[in-house]
Amino acid sequence: MSTGRLLLRPFEESDLAPFAALNVHPRVVETLGTTPTRAQSDAMVERYGAELEREGWGFWAVEVVGGAHFIGMVGLHTVQPTLPCAPGVEAGWRLHPDWWGHGYATEAAAASLHYGFTTGGLSDIVAFTAAVNLRSQAVMERIGMVREPDGDFDHPGVAEGSPLKRHVLYRAAPGHTSPVR
Repeated sequence: MSTGRLLLRPFEESDLAPFAALNVHPRVVETLGTTPTRAQSDAMVERYGAELEREGWGFWAVEVVGGAHFIGMVGLHTVQPTLPCAPGVEAGWRLHPDWWGHGYATEAAAASLHYGFTTGGLSDIVAFTAAVNLRSQAVMERIGMVREPDGDFDHPGVAEGSPLKRHVLYRAAPGHTSPVR
């Protein structure tokens, strides 16, 4: 899938090392709270590929057309069953900080929502992040997702007392108006 500036594609072997580096970058870890090993990062890519193959949607590697081969991932993913917003499908993104501030996450996330509702036939897509992650919340709002304060939750996978424990929930449904595409 492509947008005006980006190519969203399945992960390739050459993406494994930069994805592993992305997953341990200090600015990324600030809002994720975890640092997977290289083996764990590679296993994530394998799961993402299997989901893409099985569902027809998933997390795609993102590259800048005519530029950087890999700047991160954006797409759709099955919500973990341990989360209060399960079952469902989430929109998510993780870009290298060198590529923040260019509108790439917004552009790719909007394309992912559009794909999920049209080609994927989804009826509902959520997004969530740590309450302190204002950058991701801004992306959610820019792509037309609506905050559901009653759906905010304490993430069961985050340690008690962590500033990342509390998560905010956003939602979109088919026909939502995304200001970007």
